[in-house]
Amino acid sequence: MAGRTVRAERAGATRELILTAAERLFAERGVNAVSNRQVAEAAGQGNNTVVGYHFGTKADLVRAIVRRHAGHTEEIRSRLLTRISDSTDVRDWVDCLVRPLPEHLGTLRGPTWFARFCAQLMTDPALHQILVEESFASPSLQQCIGGLNRCLPDLPADVRAERGEMVRHLIVHMPAERERAIAENRATPRSNWDDAATGLADAVVGLWLAPVTTGTSTGRPE
Repeated sequence: MAGRTVRAERAGATRELILTAAERLFAERGVNAVSNRQVAEAAGQGNNTVVGYHFGTKADLVRAIVRRHAGHTEEIRSRLLTRISDSTDVRDWVDCLVRPLPEHLGTLRGPTWFARFCAQLMTDPALHQILVEESFASPSLQQCIGGLNRCLPDLPADVRAERGEMVRHLIVHMPAERERAIAENRATPRSNWDDAATGLADAVVGLWLAPVTTGTSTGRPE
């Protein structure tokens, strides 16, 4: 029994080493530019098949990295939702949408890579769907989107879709840019993650509430 426990602990520790190494390499180089061999070496593992043994395919490894951070971001968003109850203020719902990732990053010790990792997934056609699926599996995110939609002005469907896409890019790429600047020891517009979240929320609220210019063609050209 004791031997089984020790083996399980060792396997868990190896998995954590692999997840950390993969997240860093994927964030810095891109998912498709990194091999399982490179992940194993960065994790200090002599066996090049160890990544596949513990995680299966690269897509499975990517999904495991996303889920590694999902629990804490879910807790943060759930706490924020409890505070605002049934608010009719767009800003309250935007805060619940924007703040979980920056707050999560601010609690991690040492350098972080998760924001840049997510940005890599956003631009990869094959892996983007994993990020979407894992994000929308969050009950708190579904509640947040529903509450926000109830408070938004009556926008044309194409404008709402367009702005939704803009918001998704801001929420993913702005933390990634701040994370990259910190890693490169460059100055950032905001001094901490909480202030960065405030600035991002300001921008997202402005985007949703911006006026709509009429009389312009929209949609695909005929």
